[in-house]
Amino acid sequence: MTVSIVALKLRYAGNTHVGMKRQLNEDNLCVVAEQNLYMVADGMGGHAHGEVASQMAVDTVANFFRETSQDEDVTWPYKMEKGKRYEENRLSAGIKLSNLRIHEMGAQSSDKKGMGTTIVALFFAGNLAFTGHVGDSRIYRLREGSFEQITEDHSLLNDYIKMKDLTPQEIENFPHKNVIVRALGMKATVQVDVSHAEAQDKDIFLLCSDGLNGMITDDDMHRILKARGDDLEGAVNELIELANDNGGTDNITVVLVEVSRT
Repeated sequence: MTVSIVALKLRYAGNTHVGMKRQLNEDNLCVVAEQNLYMVADGMGGHAHGEVASQMAVDTVANFFRETSQDEDVTWPYKMEKGKRYEENRLSAGIKLSNLRIHEMGAQSSDKKGMGTTIVALFFAGNLAFTGHVGDSRIYRLREGSFEQITEDHSLLNDYIKMKDLTPQEIENFPHKNVIVRALGMKATVQVDVSHAEAQDKDIFLLCSDGLNGMITDDDMHRILKARGDDLEGAVNELIELANDNGGTDNITVVLVEVSRT
């Protein structure tokens, strides 16, 4: 599918799969084409309704974007953070609002207590790409043959990597790979990492839950994107298929967004 904005043309594709081991898909993806907004959320909690948390996260951010685009005077739930662009504050506010609503529902309902979710969001305005995230879902970017992760995992493993010089073997054998240190719904407030960069012609952004990057390597992702070229849907399906072939131990969600300068 294709949508056009002031300086960019965006093509996108996305899909989600329960994986090979789980009975329930707690992931959610959301594309709000008219707002140039793309999101992936990975719910946590199982019987504590992780799927409810991830759905609430993307729905709340999507609705906040729609409301703020229709009425510039709508009251924001949070103050603007100095030193951040309007668009970064808008993205951060929407994610913080979703955190609060998830937390309140968990506090009010005993069966939903402890539910939470990660979120990654990608938003385009003018010729800039804005990212916001909480947790260990990821955004990658393919640019001129270079493929790199542009978000930083809020995970115990990543904290250890930053604090200590872990060997590849120690990283592979780390016993708490699935422990995240920041998520939506855990507390009434949350810190959201936001950033922006110029979007360049032929950039491809990949948003995913850890069911993808936990099953295949970054090199696998890079190889598939290069081989598929303009076939975004084919690339999404091949990424998910490979993750399942490698075990599919978690839900798998992928969104690809390709940028063309007009």
